[in-house]
Amino acid sequence: MRVPLPNGLRHLPVAHRALHDRSMGRVENSPQAIAAAITSGYAIEIDLQLSADGQAMVFHDEALDRLTDQTGRVASRSAAELGRIRLKDSSDTIPTLPQVLAQVAGAVPLLIEIKDRADAMANTDGRLEAATAAALQGYGGEVAVMSFNPHAMAHMARLAPSVARGLTTSAFAPDDWAPLAPTICDRLRDIPDFDRVGASFISHQANDLTRPRVADLRKAGVPVLCWTIRTPEQEAMARQVADNVTFEGYLSPLPA
Repeated sequence: MRVPLPNGLRHLPVAHRALHDRSMGRVENSPQAIAAAITSGYAIEIDLQLSADGQAMVFHDEALDRLTDQTGRVASRSAAELGRIRLKDSSDTIPTLPQVLAQVAGAVPLLIEIKDRADAMANTDGRLEAATAAALQGYGGEVAVMSFNPHAMAHMARLAPSVARGLTTSAFAPDDWAPLAPTICDRLRDIPDFDRVGASFISHQANDLTRPRVADLRKAGVPVLCWTIRTPEQEAMARQVADNVTFEGYLSPLPA
């Protein structure tokens, strides 16, 4: 079943990893960044990693090093341990998906990216997808899930069939995606799994929006989002093709 992308995610600019500004203590994917996006009326994009005990954690990186004073992999710590780790330059700690859903509570649309944890775009064990589906059960706000890994969306089609699914897509330049095999890059570049996973939208790399496959999907009525826009000038160019933008580093204008 193909579930349509919620209307708010087509029209409200999407704050990339929430409305973060590290100089103000709002670290990416943090509760303070999420609160700022809600106050400003933006849709929010967040990222999920899996804890050692199978919980969906709102955190972008596989490793803790860049965003905290800890080292090692997110997947090596329990949700309780991760929840005590403070984010750099912030009073916030790493939240779980249920905590973020309770914070957002349907106030603005939410776009959830399930990260590929294997650097191979291979089939997953389904644990992060299962934790995501469990957290979303009964959530009443506008929400959609997406991933670079089509296998993650195939799991979500089975586990949460009523939640809109999309593919995060890219030019998949092999140099940018190492150690992902060039043959896999070549395959994913043309978005071959869109129908197989029941996707209803894509979020595509902004500087690759002229790709013919993107144009074909848009002609077929598929909403095209894009990532990551960092200036008003980039946004103006992207909106010639894309239906909506994921932005950071400036304030995207809200629709009238």
